[in-house]
Amino acid sequence: MPAISDRPVPALHLVRTAAAALLFVLLSAMTAKADFRLCNNTGSRVGVAIGYKDAESWTTEGWWNISARSCETLLRGALVARYYYIYAVDYDRGGEWSGHAYMCSREKEFTIRGTDNCLARGYDRTGFFEVDTGEQRSWTVQLTDSAERTTSDRSAPNRSPGTSPRMPGLGRPPLALPPAQPSNGGAKR
Repeated sequence: MPAISDRPVPALHLVRTAAAALLFVLLSAMTAKADFRLCNNTGSRVGVAIGYKDAESWTTEGWWNISARSCETLLRGALVARYYYIYAVDYDRGGEWSGHAYMCSREKEFTIRGTDNCLARGYDRTGFFEVDTGEQRSWTVQLTDSAERTTSDRSAPNRSPGTSPRMPGLGRPPLALPPAQPSNGGAKR
């Protein structure tokens, strides 16, 4: 009986092994694409904070500094909740994207657990807007200038799977902005 190392390896076996390895790599890459992203489609730099509920409690995090006309991943991996909350400020022209879901924030980089008693705990109480992901595994929010919205955007936001409607700038007066930090490619930290 010949030794195992003496047997010729059929070419078909090598092809199958290579194909299985390639399939594994491709599936792993597709899984890694499940993220919560935000695209800044304005001509300004923006600062972004996010709120979400994980297995333990409500958490708010900020600031991501996102350059004009660029995108940033805020949370990596498959989404664990249906609803996420965003607050953003326009560093260059003033104004904000906000809503009526009040959560804790602060002017400097932060990660805050809990949404109760923000002021008593030394934080700001900030209105975030809600993003309903429809329980998708990944999602992208698009921030736009209010001047870029068309009539059709106002009556029926353009929605496709994995994206949120465009959120307009609300034209509010400038607010106290977080201090400008080095970009680090748009990264939060």
